[in-house]
Amino acid sequence: MFSGKSEELIRRVTRYHLARVPTQTFKPSLDTRYAVTEVVSHSRMSTEATPVSSADELLHAVHDRTVVVGIDEGQFFDDDLVDVAELLAGAGKNIIVAGLDLDYLGRPFEPMPALMLRAEYVTKTLAVCHRCGGPGLFTQRVMQSDKLVVIGATGSYEARCRRCYDPTEASQQTLDVELRGNESTRR
Repeated sequence: MFSGKSEELIRRVTRYHLARVPTQTFKPSLDTRYAVTEVVSHSRMSTEATPVSSADELLHAVHDRTVVVGIDEGQFFDDDLVDVAELLAGAGKNIIVAGLDLDYLGRPFEPMPALMLRAEYVTKTLAVCHRCGGPGLFTQRVMQSDKLVVIGATGSYEARCRRCYDPTEASQQTLDVELRGNESTRR
């Protein structure tokens, strides 16, 4: 998070659009943080996007004349995104996918690692650690939830470097809240 992934996707798709190359951009329908029908970066750059609920829906929404397909938040798609991207690339389309490669526990966040293995080019962008200013490789969840996917931004997550990242921090916050809750019911 906060590394400029969506911003880079928007920049690349916009370059093709300005050159009058037919483009389409997609985003997962569950991501409604800033807009429903746009990819919007944290810095408020944006481009029109079609929300879809699955990789199969995305595949069927791509027009024949489309040359460049942009996909934001790839980690929120099902594993079929890998096959869909392969199919579209095999049909001569240029596929640009932005997404997190690690989840908040520091584990591979599929389908992004599988896509990276099959991609001709991979650009890894790093955020700035919210604690020390170092390279923010990890996404630190700073709000409580047991769900793997929690759509959020500032106030929900922070970028952290290897030294400042603590995968148990969000779990500890949940435990602290539960303990406080239990203590207040005893009074």
